[in-house]
Amino acid sequence: MTPSKHIDIAEQFGSIDIYVFDQIARGHIASGMRVLDAGCGGGRNLVHLLRQGTDVSAIDTNSAHIAEVRELAARLSPDLPADQFRVEAVTDLSFEGDSFDAILCGAVLHFMADETEFRRAMDEMFRVLRPGGLFFSRLASTIGIEHLVERETGRRFLLPAGQSWFLVDPEFLASEAHRIGAELADPLKTTVVQDQRSMSTWVLRKR
Repeated sequence: MTPSKHIDIAEQFGSIDIYVFDQIARGHIASGMRVLDAGCGGGRNLVHLLRQGTDVSAIDTNSAHIAEVRELAARLSPDLPADQFRVEAVTDLSFEGDSFDAILCGAVLHFMADETEFRRAMDEMFRVLRPGGLFFSRLASTIGIEHLVERETGRRFLLPAGQSWFLVDPEFLASEAHRIGAELADPLKTTVVQDQRSMSTWVLRKR
């Protein structure tokens, strides 16, 4: 009997968001795809994809984060061009239309200033996502903490810990999906974190 090969999960996947891991485990994001991480931070969701040879691109407004991701890519997937990792905002992407099979957008959209900026970001991401492509987002919502947040203006709310964030709810997300021509790829899932914030996983498929 051949002994099984030990896999170091932490080394293989890094500090990946468990909900991104779920999409990978189910084959919704795979090595043969072209993937954009829109708001990549230090690249915690890209370690496995880079190791697998996925055609990864990433953007962030923080130049230090992009430098970090370029170093990560150079080490794990050296054939990827450095110019696929760009300092730019999710509201103004420089990639061509229909470029990506999947887009990751984790903990970004609740930092939008208002509905106009939110919709500009969604329009840009869906412009560069090909028809049939997957859009994955983790964003803050009012779900389950409606009585704990205080509306400031529009969709901006004050959270219990003092943050002022753009928060969504199921009705708003449904109207946005309809507006951009998308449908739910997964049920909307929400985690309430110790009555401090509520994080929803919003996964869409572009029609």
